[in-house]
Amino acid sequence: MIQMDINDFRGIQTILVMLVFFGIVWWAYSAHRKKKNDEAAQLPFDDDEIAERTVQQEKQDKTEKKQ
Repeated sequence: MIQMDINDFRGIQTILVMLVFFGIVWWAYSAHRKKKNDEAAQLPFDDDEIAERTVQQEKQDKTEKKQ
């Protein structure tokens, strides 16, 4: 009969956690996620309100420097 101690369980747990980690990485970078990842990457640039405020702030900064 095989006797298992706590270190055997720790080894099995390490392997299981590694498999889960690599599974998540594979899922996140798989080809069918590319479109969603590209959309998420563009979110900071899609907000027109932020772009408008940035332009207004730049104009305000230029006028303050001239004065």
